[in-house]
Amino acid sequence: MKDIKKNIHEIKEKIKNSAVKSKKSSDKIILIGVTKTRSPAEINEAIRSGITDIGENRVQEILDKYDEVIPVRWHMIGHLQTNKVKYIIDKVKMIHSVDSIRLVKEIDKRAGQHNLVMDILVQINIADEDSKFGLMPEELNSFLNHLKDYNHVQVKGLMTVAPFDENPENVRIYFRQMKELFDTYKNSNIFNHNMEYLSMGMTNDFEIAIEEGANMVRIGTAIFGARN
Repeated sequence: MKDIKKNIHEIKEKIKNSAVKSKKSSDKIILIGVTKTRSPAEINEAIRSGITDIGENRVQEILDKYDEVIPVRWHMIGHLQTNKVKYIIDKVKMIHSVDSIRLVKEIDKRAGQHNLVMDILVQINIADEDSKFGLMPEELNSFLNHLKDYNHVQVKGLMTVAPFDENPENVRIYFRQMKELFDTYKNSNIFNHNMEYLSMGMTNDFEIAIEEGANMVRIGTAIFGARN
């Protein structure tokens, strides 16, 4: 665990450098530490080293770790089944992977039971990959308009997982397309959304993502090292 603090410092420096290139403040970029398979001890070391937000891919891992981790903002970043929403609705700050009205209905129902409004991001399958979840860009307008009927969810932005490529320059085009989509809806007047966050970029490509407009990046391996 001795490298976690060093790794976080190096990542934050890279975030600053990428922010300079895109002419924005690094203070506005949220670093989410992705803690899939990581122990509470590792997560706590990351939090003590400056991580304020963590992201989990699986509901069960949130439940297993929640009481052992220093208070922090939790994000659900993986695919979420409707029957598991009830277990995390009062534990997470934001759900990133929303891509169906069925899931929105369940989040709205469970959030209402807890008298809260859940922040969500709409997942976009920007590269039209069969292996990825998410809406097609052309489906977004209709999807957002359907959300007018739900008072316990608030759309805070968009999220995507770009294709993996050894050369991150090859996925820059997808990040650029996401920024264009984000900007289209950021200033629209569709009820119950306030587009603040563009969540894209991971260990291999977060610098390119920030250069193209990401203000939320999800990084695991560069913080904790390769998974076993």
